[in-house]
Amino acid sequence: MNIQIFGTKKSNDAKKAERWFKERRIRFQYIDMKEKGMSKGELASVAQAVGGIEHLIDPKAKDGYALTLVQHTPKSMLQDVLLENQQVIALPVVRNGRQATVGYAPDVWKTWE
Repeated sequence: MNIQIFGTKKSNDAKKAERWFKERRIRFQYIDMKEKGMSKGELASVAQAVGGIEHLIDPKAKDGYALTLVQHTPKSMLQDVLLENQQVIALPVVRNGRQATVGYAPDVWKTWE
């Protein structure tokens, strides 16, 4: 397994995801979204794995301006706008190769083992 967890230090669900993988002694790479964020390729891969880029948007995101901007962007331009406003991506994003989840999803992660 090649697990990547995208999260922030303040995200409780990202902390829970980290703990879930640590408890099972599954190695993972943690990427802090505030420091690095996702590349265009990573974003496209995750979007494809979760059924579309619109599934990455957190409707409860704290940055209301960025959330409104992303929600009113035409789908054809959404990837570029989301790359610039990654603070509205629901966390954690957990990748395992071409598979990915958005949010805390241990039921899905169990199937990866």
